[in-house]
Amino acid sequence: MMMNDSVILVNAQDEETGLMLKLEAHEKGLLHRAFSVFLFNDQGELLVQRRAIDKYHSADLWSNTCCSHPMPGEETLQAAHRRLQEEMGMQTGLIPLYSFIYHAPLENGLIEYEFDHVFTGVSDQAPVINTDEVSDWKFMSADDLLADIEINPGLYTVWFKMAVRTVLEKRKNLITKQ
Repeated sequence: MMMNDSVILVNAQDEETGLMLKLEAHEKGLLHRAFSVFLFNDQGELLVQRRAIDKYHSADLWSNTCCSHPMPGEETLQAAHRRLQEEMGMQTGLIPLYSFIYHAPLENGLIEYEFDHVFTGVSDQAPVINTDEVSDWKFMSADDLLADIEINPGLYTVWFKMAVRTVLEKRKNLITKQ
């Protein structure tokens, strides 16, 4: 089993229970550890990406700045930094925002069942995208983004639609406390 093709299986308390090939975990719908990064610019706009057309699920859909799974033995925050660099060619500080568990059917008989750790950060730099992972990107205001999700929900990934309102609310609370 290749370590970078494996995901960390977890229980509902995010305690590791084993390893499994990523595709197999999505075929069987087993709970595994994941992360999602939401980067904002100084104007408060969210950096969204369009997933590459040849991704094995949720291809060509708009989503958060980046997301993936930590490798076995890798801390989740470290994995978020690694993946932000690999997908978007970016480095910036990230802070944990919250975690949630979600279960959702995908195309091709796959199931997303993840314990998702959500991180946020701020950067005004333009991404240098990895075209194997990302086909497009843009910064969007919260109002424009939420309006577009209402009008065109099929253009966005399932996990992004589940998380974005909570991320926006928690981020607003963070800014208010500063």
